[in-house]
Amino acid sequence: MADSRAESEPLLSRARGGSGRDCLEGSAACRSVRGGPGARSRRDLCFDQAAVFIEDAIQYRSINHRMDARSVWLYRLYYSNTCQWILSFTIFLILFLAFIETPSSLTSTADVRYRSAPWDPPCGLTESVEVLCLLVFVADVSVKSYLVGWAQFRMNLWLLAYLAVLVVSLMDWIVSLSLVCQEALDEPQDPRPGPPCPSAQPHPRWSLAVGAVRAHRHPTLLFMNLPPLRIRRLLRPFFLMQNSSMMKKTLKCIRSSLPEMASVLLLLGVHLCVFTMFGMLLFTGKEQGDGQDRERLMYFRNLPEALTSLLVLLTTANNPDVMTPAYSKNRAYAIFFIVFTLIGSLFLMNLLTAIIYNQFRGYLMKSFQTSLFRRRLGARAAYEVLSSMTAEGEAHRQEVGVRPQDFLQVLQKVQLDSSHKQAIVEKVHSYGGDLLPADEFQKLFNEFDKRVIKEPPPRPEYLSPFLKSAQFVFSHRYFDYLGNLIALGNLLSISVFLVVDADVLPEDRDDFILGILNCVFILYYLLELLLKVFALGLPGYLAYSRNVFDGLLTAVLLVLEISTLAVYRFPHPGWKPEMLGLLSLWDMARLVNMLVVFRFLRTIPSVKLMAVVASTVLDLIRNMRAFGGILVVVYYVFAIMGINLFRGVIMAPGNGSLAPHNSSAPCGSFEQLEYWANNFDDFAAALITLWNVMVVNNWQVFLDAYRRYSGPWSKIYFVLWWLVSSVISVSLFLALILENFLHKWDRRSHLQSLAGDPDTTCQRSVELLFRDVLEEPAEEELMEKLSHHPHLQLCR
Repeated sequence: MADSRAESEPLLSRARGGSGRDCLEGSAACRSVRGGPGARSRRDLCFDQAAVFIEDAIQYRSINHRMDARSVWLYRLYYSNTCQWILSFTIFLILFLAFIETPSSLTSTADVRYRSAPWDPPCGLTESVEVLCLLVFVADVSVKSYLVGWAQFRMNLWLLAYLAVLVVSLMDWIVSLSLVCQEALDEPQDPRPGPPCPSAQPHPRWSLAVGAVRAHRHPTLLFMNLPPLRIRRLLRPFFLMQNSSMMKKTLKCIRSSLPEMASVLLLLGVHLCVFTMFGMLLFTGKEQGDGQDRERLMYFRNLPEALTSLLVLLTTANNPDVMTPAYSKNRAYAIFFIVFTLIGSLFLMNLLTAIIYNQFRGYLMKSFQTSLFRRRLGARAAYEVLSSMTAEGEAHRQEVGVRPQDFLQVLQKVQLDSSHKQAIVEKVHSYGGDLLPADEFQKLFNEFDKRVIKEPPPRPEYLSPFLKSAQFVFSHRYFDYLGNLIALGNLLSISVFLVVDADVLPEDRDDFILGILNCVFILYYLLELLLKVFALGLPGYLAYSRNVFDGLLTAVLLVLEISTLAVYRFPHPGWKPEMLGLLSLWDMARLVNMLVVFRFLRTIPSVKLMAVVASTVLDLIRNMRAFGGILVVVYYVFAIMGINLFRGVIMAPGNGSLAPHNSSAPCGSFEQLEYWANNFDDFAAALITLWNVMVVNNWQVFLDAYRRYSGPWSKIYFVLWWLVSSVISVSLFLALILENFLHKWDRRSHLQSLAGDPDTTCQRSVELLFRDVLEEPAEEELMEKLSHHPHLQLCR
């Protein structure tokens, strides 16, 4: 009863700038009584509330959740590292199930000619793992719905969709289990006489293959022989999307871009249709046996073929093949194809990229602006909670603010790394015992965006002048430059031997000189390591990531070299011993050389321009994780759809397949190019096939093969995939790269000045780097937002 009363009454006990005496009598807030266990519990509750608001501000989370004692405990438990790790692992696990459940991807090759029967998991194994994951998601949505409250839950479309997806997934799981995993249809009988080849018997789970390969004659067979669609597999990527706020923002921006993209795609469709009609009229004639007739028969046989040929030409994948027959007859025919390519590929496709970039221009800034507002709102809510305690504890004073000791006590409850905590504690101590006003309280949160650089340990002190001089030399940056020069020389020596021995078989090579050079270079790397440890000390050496990188590679190289010498003795002319142990001499040398090439990458930070570009690329990767997640979702959905549509349609010659043998296959066809591994028989193979189509190199081969094996309607699937992946996704990727790179590159001077300052103890993160161009939310806006908090009431 007391808990429910406390939850329904105002949380904060004063208005802004007031003392709280205008609140309703008996309102429970962070003041209550001055002494006793009730006051202590109320004080602890206020500290927990302030800690939650601070964590929300740090993580840019919404503060619209319950704030009573039980909810605060549950909220902090939910966002603890353990619970979030469990949730992330569950999302990964349910997505990973596609690789091991039927049809599993646990085979060494995807080539239908050599692939062995995949492992068929027993019924109930993957289903048990899946239902455990679904139960975790049920608990997740239950906790979220309770914390936000029923009123907010009904207005949150993502939570409603989350609940609907779980209901559908559980129902589909129950259906699968009730059928005892016997979801596939019976194997269709092969009407041809004669026993099948014993060495090429289809796996029982591939029971639809024979009927599918005949679907080109009877397209309805394609749908009659399809396995039942397991809807829950298509819905699994939703669990990844709903757990990422950045992915939600990116999807929202894509949705707002759809009208503009649709207009360009419609114009692109008109362009295709008009030129298809021109092509059909231009290249249709009587049998002449010349180039013009070959053009008609090969690319403009009928309307679907002509449309497909020009669609592929739009991606330039079949250029100049599609033009060559007609161009060989009359050079004037080239004008048709050049005009089509100019309008479609160079104008309309780039126009689509420009429209997407225009829509996403400012996308990063809008995202940072929203994040800044959430941070300021969470900080203001924490300030209100703590300042209300100050006002009640020191009612005789007219000052408004937060006691530093209260903030430091709350800070100990906040989930934060020790380096940032230490930086904030030092900042708070600089204020002395004065109350922290609202503006100074907000400035403390800028410290969370800084990447703290730890001070390197002190170097060893040597008494001898010679040792001091040696320490200075071996700790100087020029010594690093010498190491980079030696690594470059090592790389050049390896390159020379790769060129010289390119046409020599590994067993015929004389590795004497290369073996000697490897020994010399590895000894230098070891000497460099020891000298740096001498100059910097072991803690100082390990304090720099580049030294750790060099040290690990040097240790691995040294172990490999010692192993090589122990097994194959010292290098000598004609050093070509027989293979001993697991690896031959050439394999050992190859491992050493690959690691040397890898070590050369450490020279990148030494060149300032390359360092700026490399840091820019790394920040781009961090900022485009949302795009990567959306790409995972798109690939996952299309792969599952491809498995359900085309599983088993690609069969090797001689196994009831209509595929011709390689010797009789037309040049450039699926069979002649031996694309047998590009199929949809399992999830991993489907992903690789989709990747190859997305690159659009030779994607007309896939269109033709699946048209022949599964019917003409298969083109719809591949054209949709091309639009979603190669057109929209790649354009979105370019837009995000431009947006991120331009902002980061324009501010490279900030990074250089900070990196070159020896007294700098922190670096600016991406959020703080853009802080100077963001608009600070007004205090009235923050208070207005707090006043409409569903579970937080400000006393007026």
